[in-house]
Amino acid sequence: MSAHLRYPIILSIIAALVTLGLKSLAYILTGSVGLLSDALESCINLIAALTAYFAIGYASRPVDSTHTYGHDKIEYFSSGLEGTLIIVAAIGIAGYAIERFVHPAELTTLGIGTILALVASAINLTVAIILLRVGRAHNSIVLEADGQHLMSDVWTSVAVVTGLGLVWWTEILWLDPLVAIVMACSIAWTGFDLVRRSFDGLMDRALPDDALKAIRAVIDANLREGMTFHALRTRQAGSHWFADCHLLVPGMMTVRQAHALMEHIESAIQKEWPKLQITIHVEPIEDRASWDDNQLAAFEP
Repeated sequence: MSAHLRYPIILSIIAALVTLGLKSLAYILTGSVGLLSDALESCINLIAALTAYFAIGYASRPVDSTHTYGHDKIEYFSSGLEGTLIIVAAIGIAGYAIERFVHPAELTTLGIGTILALVASAINLTVAIILLRVGRAHNSIVLEADGQHLMSDVWTSVAVVTGLGLVWWTEILWLDPLVAIVMACSIAWTGFDLVRRSFDGLMDRALPDDALKAIRAVIDANLREGMTFHALRTRQAGSHWFADCHLLVPGMMTVRQAHALMEHIESAIQKEWPKLQITIHVEPIEDRASWDDNQLAAFEP
């Protein structure tokens, strides 16, 4: 595993352990269901960070005889699991909050509990920013998922502290579980989004439209007169992109000439996107069969 991916995940694991301890202590001191929900989410953070560490390590393995496209798709399993855990945590938080809503309980030592929650939130915010920046820079859905998870934890903590402040100011006890229920809905939304992105990755969803247009433009710019292409297919596996297409050239072109053109196009594409691996299939443009084998014709510009 490369250091620029490993170190942020290790930092995330350490942060999860520290914030779990701080929030658990805050809950014990105050009895706030909001702080309990915050502590439960930190427990999920720890499980997710450990899962992410394993996933990134596995994804970094080179290709082998049984995984000829590499191991990057494990990242989608990891982020999907993390999204599922977030949803489960949200359901648990909402259930406990509803019970506390029906049976309110007095809260104690709100000052110390609030300070502990704010310290934990500051730690999570710092680590979340690091994870999101590194994840986006290296196109790692695992790091982005972990960063989004921590960022949702930060907003949870802010809402919980706000709820504690309102309880202290108004002495209305049901405000504490009400805040917990609202934050459970927000957390669940984050979880559903991660599960959706993971599903898209596992189902080989095509690259975004702007990327497809840019790839088409590069291919068009490097074609010679009397040539065209079609059946461009793309997918993403972790931080790697894959594409393939049919290149239609004059039937009299030699294998050497066709291969040289393919190499030129591939080099032009990889100059723009170093992690994109493209495979080009050459066909004679005069042959009708070369046009009939394009199953994507209805979706192409």
